[in-house]
Amino acid sequence: MISINEWQKIGVGITGFGVFFILFGILLYFDSVLLAFGNLLFLTGLSLIIGLKRTFSFFFQRHKLKGTSFFLGGITIVLLRWPLLGMLLEAYGFVSLFKGFFPVAFGFLGSASNIPFLSTLSQRLQGSSSMV
Repeated sequence: MISINEWQKIGVGITGFGVFFILFGILLYFDSVLLAFGNLLFLTGLSLIIGLKRTFSFFFQRHKLKGTSFFLGGITIVLLRWPLLGMLLEAYGFVSLFKGFFPVAFGFLGSASNIPFLSTLSQRLQGSSSMV
């Protein structure tokens, strides 16, 4: 089992609050203050979870510089109170940064049929989609 320390537990909470504020800011018609606060909390929580050195090395790898520049540029644009443009830039940067992770996530979702609750849910969803 993987052991996590107290800083990582705090980081998970801060990242969760960051995602909440980002979603709440989008829900409230791209409120720039909530989006900026959510972005700062998300990056702070990520730094606490995996550490400053690993966060820096993740964002500033040579092949990820384009995604990093769009992501951090989007955060800067949100902080300058242009939330819609900033979130579009962030979304592109996020997809560009994590495009290598998406096949792993989809592979996990494909194997989720072995989990009891998710397999029932997936069977019901497949049954309702075939009726359409």
